[in-house]
Amino acid sequence: MANVAVYNMEGNEVGTMELNDAVFGVEVNEHLVHLAVVNRLANMRQGTQKAKTRSEVSGGGRKPWRQKGTGHARQGSTRAPQWTGGGVVFAPTPRDYSFKMNKKEKRLALKSALTSRVQENKFIVLDELKLDVIKTKDMKKVLDNLKVNKALVVLGEGSENVVLSARNIPNVETAPVSSINVYDILKYNTVITTKAAVASIEEVYA
Repeated sequence: MANVAVYNMEGNEVGTMELNDAVFGVEVNEHLVHLAVVNRLANMRQGTQKAKTRSEVSGGGRKPWRQKGTGHARQGSTRAPQWTGGGVVFAPTPRDYSFKMNKKEKRLALKSALTSRVQENKFIVLDELKLDVIKTKDMKKVLDNLKVNKALVVLGEGSENVVLSARNIPNVETAPVSSINVYDILKYNTVITTKAAVASIEEVYA
């Protein structure tokens, strides 16, 4: 089992903690991690792009001039793609970019992402993370003590003050255990969590 140092909010080491290898010690599957990130980004897309084809553009019903005898090239409509104000040839239409990823693949991708953070020493465990008042300066001080400026803070229950104190700090995102995902773990580089949150993660994913 992997051992990680446990810190307090002042940034001092106060002990160690054993992590469950079933969650934090798996073989990293880079393909599934990549797939999970692509899945997340695809599912976030609005897909509301739209342009009009020649059949949707207003006008162009009448043949602009007769077929032969004018000296012009033959034309059937003023809304054909080669005309100014004409339709777009293969116009984009609204579509859904989302795709399904299997449940077991998702879980393994998340475990792989968490394992990679532990292996790279970018997984910081605190004995507790509690703020008595909502104050951004207090949260910033905790991050400075840990020498971190870009992080995903994974929290357990009853951490509203921490969430509200961290939301105005750039490059810092908070997430409950239930909504952690591969994309955020990789995007924010360092994962900061508490002993209680680690226990919850192990309970859900082990």
